[in-house]
Amino acid sequence: MVRTATRHDIPELVRLRALLFDDLGGEFFSPADPADDWRAALARVFGRKLAEPDCRILVVDADTGLAACGIGTVEQWFPGPHSRNGRIGHVIGMVTDPAHRRRGHSRAIMLGLLGWFRERDAVRVDLTASRQAEPLYRDLGFADHPDPLLCWKPSSP
Repeated sequence: MVRTATRHDIPELVRLRALLFDDLGGEFFSPADPADDWRAALARVFGRKLAEPDCRILVVDADTGLAACGIGTVEQWFPGPHSRNGRIGHVIGMVTDPAHRRRGHSRAIMLGLLGWFRERDAVRVDLTASRQAEPLYRDLGFADHPDPLLCWKPSSP
């Protein structure tokens, strides 16, 4: 049911990621500049990331295209008392096509990613959850993060 994405999946991965941003909405996720060709940039990044050992993209097939996808990455941060090896996992872009929701695809992908994070020796896995998905992640053992999250965006020229 769950498999690792290939280069053949890139157009569908871009489509699903666009659905995610449509669901999130707002100026932060949908800036006003329609000329910005972020989808082409995303396709190029998917092409590179599919070959990197610290990135895993899992998918579930539908009759046509993909039903769901999820992205896991592992970054090497600095070790500390809370992070013995500094290997921190991130779950990015879990999304299921609306026509395929409530069928266990996200749970199956997350279980696959969690196994991969264990193999990669991640000491922690972070994600940002939507209100709808939070119960699933909590059921899988995710808890509140101890760090407050802030972000900074440079001004446009």
